[in-house]
Amino acid sequence: MNFGGMILLAAGLGFLVAFILGFAVIPWLRKLHFGQTILDIGPSWHKKKQGTPTMGGILIFAGFAVSFAAVFITDKLTGKNLFTADADAATMYTKIFSGILMAIAFGLIGFIDDYIKVVKKRNLGLTEFQKTCLQLLVIFAFLFTYQKFVGTQMWIPYYGKLEGPLATALFWVVGIPAIYCTVNAVNFLDGVDGLCASVTAVVCLGFAACAYLLHMQGVSILTVCLFGALLGYLIWNWNPSKVMMGDLGSLFLGGMVCAFAYAVEAPWLILLIGIIYVAEFGSDILQIAYIKTHNGKKLFRMAPIHHHYEMGGWSEKRLCVVFSLVTLLGCAAAVALTVFGRPQ
Repeated sequence: MNFGGMILLAAGLGFLVAFILGFAVIPWLRKLHFGQTILDIGPSWHKKKQGTPTMGGILIFAGFAVSFAAVFITDKLTGKNLFTADADAATMYTKIFSGILMAIAFGLIGFIDDYIKVVKKRNLGLTEFQKTCLQLLVIFAFLFTYQKFVGTQMWIPYYGKLEGPLATALFWVVGIPAIYCTVNAVNFLDGVDGLCASVTAVVCLGFAACAYLLHMQGVSILTVCLFGALLGYLIWNWNPSKVMMGDLGSLFLGGMVCAFAYAVEAPWLILLIGIIYVAEFGSDILQIAYIKTHNGKKLFRMAPIHHHYEMGGWSEKRLCVVFSLVTLLGCAAAVALTVFGRPQ
């Protein structure tokens, strides 16, 4: 099967599994009373979401897992070796599987958090300290593995590969906060119907294009597996949503976004392709700083930034469309840099 066929298989299978599984999983979650808990710190109109089944991230993970397994096995059986084309096989496999394992580990943290919320009836789930410690442990494990088996090199537009002591220093000093902020920024988007899934679906397409241009067909296929699963889930999550992904889903997605960025050896791409993630996390930091330095006054009506627009009258559907279009612009900028700044 050629590259185009693998892309269609990856997207189609991911979509079908996530969508069809919803018919069984959502009633099951509702039967178990795994309902969403809406905190008082959010917009008051979100209270209507109280009780909506959560842990819908199961659909995304299942769709991705089945799709990736199918295309990976197909690639092996047909002997096309698209996952290792133009790259050392061991290195590429390390990139792909270490990234997936990192995302699964983040998803597991999210599952624990969701479980505490819906089963143990503790609204806040894991404490911030507990969640941060667990996330940092996953980040250290991923970066250590990546450095040991892949290296710390980074592709910079118009320059080429940055290697040596400077690359290693940036790998750790920038890598730790970059992964932490990205994963939690993706988590911020969950709560508005369709927002996290729609934005991240566009992010997948952005990374797919950049990976293809950098001659990493296997990474492109990987991103499309997740893209298809997100579309299948989005049918159930579109306003009015029948299921929420929960931290299980959002933290897994955050991990996958970071996995894509590191697989193409260009973590800086998150700044462009994940421009909405940057805005979400940045607005939260700015809000806190502004309140502390301006006697309690707010810079935004509410943070993160999507709540600011909600309180300004934007509907959830409008948020999804506008934020996805902004993400698309960021992807276009990333593709342009990849085209004009890549090694000749």
